[in-house]
Parts: sequence; structure tokens; C-alpha cells
Amino acid sequence: MMGGRTARFVYLEERIKIPENVKVEIHNKKVKVSGPKGSLEKDFSYAKNIIISFENKEIVLKAFMGRSREKAVLYSVASHIRNMITGVTKGFRYYLKIIFTHFPMSVSVSGDKVIISRFLGEKKDRVAKIIGNTKVYVKDKDIIVEGIDIEAVAQTAANIENAVKRHHFDKRVVMDGIYIYKKEVIEE
Repeated sequence: MMGGRTARFVYLEERIKIPENVKVEIHNKKVKVSGPKGSLEKDFSYAKNIIISFENKEIVLKAFMGRSREKAVLYSVASHIRNMITGVTKGFRYYLKIIFTHFPMSVSVSGDKVIISRFLGEKKDRVAKIIGNTKVYVKDKDIIVEGIDIEAVAQTAANIENAVKRHHFDKRVVMDGIYIYKKEVIEE
């Protein structure tokens, strides 16, 4: 790899099988996937050199004469579409654990916000935003975040975890917080 050269490919193709109970619509790099749990739509117009088409109950992604960047974008788009299909057929679930040793904290859900009260004895509530159609449940010392869009579910879980980030505390001494401990595809 001298002189900044990178490897090129002539033709790259990735195929994604569509399950029987899933309907896919493709229009100008906008992919809409509908299934038993709902529908998701994403715009892949940023993937300039990628061709997205529909052939024989499969989504076909193609790229011609590209470099490693185009290859990465193609596989990234394929991964997004696979996650959309999994989301509308099964769904995604994240588990978070509420941990407190010094001050009892309470967590509740109100509309599109998760409200954390009495974190480290603070009088002001901390608030985390729920993204999209994600559902959040609080059961004892667990918070369950679930939905069909993996990006919205993951971002909601991250918002909750980040709402109680502690600054200027030694993690080994003060472990109070809310932490993601499990991620899964719902297998109901």
C-alpha cells in the first residue's frame, strides 16, 4: 500500500431475503419495510454509488467500480435493511439496571420522557427523552426499552444511561447510576 493507493473492486452485490410476512417498497433509495409489528422507512440517498433494487423476493444492493468506502457503505446499508426487517417481524429490547447504594432513586415514565428523581440526593429531577415509538417500562430495579426501530431503542437506552452520568466521582466508590446490561431481539 505505497503511495496512498487503495484496492478497487469491479462489481459488488449483496442480497437480502425477504420473509413471507414482510412487505418491502423501494422508491428512489427510500426503503419502506412493513411487517406484523409495524412499518419502518429509511432514506439511503447518502449512498450515492449504491443501486438498491428488488428481484425475486430479495433486496439486491449493487455497486460498480468502487473503493473500500463504497464497499463499507454497501454493507452498512445492507445491515440497516436487515435490522429493519428484524424490527418489523420481532422487535428489539434493551434492559437497564437501576443501581443505588447511597441515595434511593426513583424512575418513572411520563409521556415521551423518563424522569429520574433523587439521583445522588439531588432535588432536581433528571430527564431522558424517549425517541420515536419506543416503549419504556420500569419494573422494580429494571428499565425495559423496546420497539421496532433499533436506532430509536438504542438511542433511548443511551439517553437514560447518559441522564445519570456522574462527573467528578470515583466509579469504584460511587456506583449509583443506570446501566445497560442486556440487548436482545424479541423472540415471542
